[in-house]
Amino acid sequence: MTQRAKIDTGGGTTGDTPGTPGTPAETEPPVVHRPAGLTAAEVAERVARGEVNDVPVRSSRSTADIVRANVLTRFNAIIGVLWVIMLIVAPIQDSLFGFVIVANTGIGIIQELRAKKTLDGLAVIGEAKPTVRRDGRAAGISTSEIVLGDLIELGPGDKVVVDGVVAEADSMEIDESLLTGEADPVVKRPGDPVMSGSFVVAGGGAFTATKVGREAYAAQLAEEASRFTLVHSELRSGISTILKYVTWMMVPTAIGLIISQLVVKDTDLKNSIARTVGGIVPMIPEGLVLLTSVAFAIGVIRLGRKQCLVQELPAIEGLARVDVVCLDKTGTLTEGGMDVTEVRLLNGSDEGYVRKVLGALGESDPRPNASLQAIVDAYPETEEWRCTESLPFSSARKYSGAAFSEGDGEDSTWLLGAPDVLLPAGDPALAEVDRLNEEGLRVLLLARTVHELDSPDVAEDALATALVVLEQRLRPDAGDTLAYFADQNVAAKVISGDNAVSVGAVAGKLGLPGADHTVDARTLPADREEMAQVLDENAVFGRVTPQQKRDMVAALQSHGHTVAMTGDGVNDVLALKDADIGVSMGSGSEATRAVAQIVLLNNSFATLPSVVAEGRRVIGNITRVATLFLTKTVYSVLLALLVVVSQIEYPFLPRHLTLLSTLTIGVPAFFLALAPNKERAKPHFVRRVMRYAIPGGVVAAAATFTTYLLARHHYTGADALGAETSAATLTLFLVSMWVLAIIARPYTLWRLVLVAAMGGAFLLVLVVPWLQDFFALKLVGTTMPWTAVAVAAAGAAVLEVAWRWVDRRFPA
Repeated sequence: MTQRAKIDTGGGTTGDTPGTPGTPAETEPPVVHRPAGLTAAEVAERVARGEVNDVPVRSSRSTADIVRANVLTRFNAIIGVLWVIMLIVAPIQDSLFGFVIVANTGIGIIQELRAKKTLDGLAVIGEAKPTVRRDGRAAGISTSEIVLGDLIELGPGDKVVVDGVVAEADSMEIDESLLTGEADPVVKRPGDPVMSGSFVVAGGGAFTATKVGREAYAAQLAEEASRFTLVHSELRSGISTILKYVTWMMVPTAIGLIISQLVVKDTDLKNSIARTVGGIVPMIPEGLVLLTSVAFAIGVIRLGRKQCLVQELPAIEGLARVDVVCLDKTGTLTEGGMDVTEVRLLNGSDEGYVRKVLGALGESDPRPNASLQAIVDAYPETEEWRCTESLPFSSARKYSGAAFSEGDGEDSTWLLGAPDVLLPAGDPALAEVDRLNEEGLRVLLLARTVHELDSPDVAEDALATALVVLEQRLRPDAGDTLAYFADQNVAAKVISGDNAVSVGAVAGKLGLPGADHTVDARTLPADREEMAQVLDENAVFGRVTPQQKRDMVAALQSHGHTVAMTGDGVNDVLALKDADIGVSMGSGSEATRAVAQIVLLNNSFATLPSVVAEGRRVIGNITRVATLFLTKTVYSVLLALLVVVSQIEYPFLPRHLTLLSTLTIGVPAFFLALAPNKERAKPHFVRRVMRYAIPGGVVAAAATFTTYLLARHHYTGADALGAETSAATLTLFLVSMWVLAIIARPYTLWRLVLVAAMGGAFLLVLVVPWLQDFFALKLVGTTMPWTAVAVAAAGAAVLEVAWRWVDRRFPA
């Protein structure tokens, strides 16, 4: 263990920096001078040489990337070519689809740029600032300002931001699991290397930066992992799969349609080209990709306004799928601070002496955790006592310790930690601890040990001296948040390193179901299947080690659960990393913020329901509107095939399908995608969408083609094709409107108004003369229009029956 002593530069950890002369003292206790770090001149010199940690901070995609991703798409390229053709051979109203794509792409770019601005602003707020010692003074600076040779201080929870060599170490233990996969912390001593991406779990110290910028071990990995992304989600991969199949269907169908319209039918060339393009364009569900990007971007903006940083965009989707949320008590259900309510003396201890011990323990740790900070606040330091050795608190062992020279020639060694860990089973003091825990109070045991701090048996035969009773501050919003999860059928599991009874009492005060039956994690079975069974049956777990938290997440996942893990301490990092979604508090350790997908910058647990609701809104609504887009793709492909097989003119011009797409898909989909939606996201996106889109598209195509064939037999003369097209358009619009009416369920006032407005807009086109001319829509006579309505009504009835059958036959 590293010797501790009074330090003439204001406290902190001691040791010699490699390559820097130390100042050994001739007498006891040794007085060690801390290295002062680089001077301002040395920093300026290194900056001039470019020896700066210039790895980009966590950021969203660049503006150029956003524009490129929205503009340079496969479907935009196809539509762009078709648009140019139509601008050459047809009136402007047949080129409207091109202007719609330009508008939609522009909206997508604007929304993503807004999301980028929100994310970049939040990333700066949430960016950790490592403590760097320069000119003998320690100050927090931006990670990008670190230069080669800087002396960087470390404490519990701090992440190693660049590669380096340990200069000072005070019982410093570093977790390198994120780099090596090895979960056991590594004890670091002066001269040992440290790698960027690792983090401190106990103790403290300082290290000298030896590699900065992109030369650092984890820099490239961190840069890639930190980037804002729109990929790697079930939703987006599902849409990509759908588009892949659509492309396969579209290419041969389009070729057949071109041959049919340009070669087989001896009609006007320009009109044939226009109708060919009219058959190809609606096959492309380009708006679905765009709408998904817009919905995600708006979700980021909405959450950003609530001080919630979404570090990986699919996290919005992931949290929407969560059915189990694991909560760490400290910092999540309770606020970070605590208060000492009383000290209960044991075994005839002297109160004044115990106060001195507690004051000395508080002073012995330069970076106290919340429990020790409460003791520091309650008991002043004991000046005549000198700390000669210290053992920082570790979540794995559940206690800390220190050895003192008391100033009167006496030496003593003390432990402070969990009573049920330090005391043997059956000790009388444990009964009193249990009573206090049942009241929701946290209890620490102060015990004197006869062993050295670095002895594996340090806790054996320790003499119980006092119980330190701490009161935790409950978060005022925690109860409402737990009630929200219960209402949404999301199981909440409280997983804490504290005493199980105490954790249960806190959970009980917040109204968590199952809080009256707590489980001590030391009794959990090691077998994953058995552990999963216990986890499913219980809600509150205490005395959980960091490795157990990780095992518990894996056990829940093995039972098919989608697991979110919240936490703010170093002991939560492994579980946060392995959970489907990791949620960190903004005030949490740098390590937890680094691995979490979502950071609550305002430290408010009450923000979590907003994230869940936003994810459900996005995923549920995209699933809903995807049916509209893909129904259009299905009926477009089928209509083209029917036309090719029948060797007749394609019934529609591009203007007709642009009008139908706008009124039955484009405008309604935009509003439906942004509407509230509380339904938990379900898996198998492709199957769930296509089970409705296929029957919907088949019915729409059959009804439309039936009306078209009837109209071809009914109308004759030079203007017959226009009348046939109008009748077919009426049928297709009415069936598509019925699809929209089904998708919009359950009805609310604004949804009824939306559907009615779309119907009213189409009716306006049919009755206003200049709109009739512009869209080439004019119903001729009464027989065929009413026939078109009747066929559409039959199609709507078939649609209702088909979708109800699908619900029963292929449940989601």
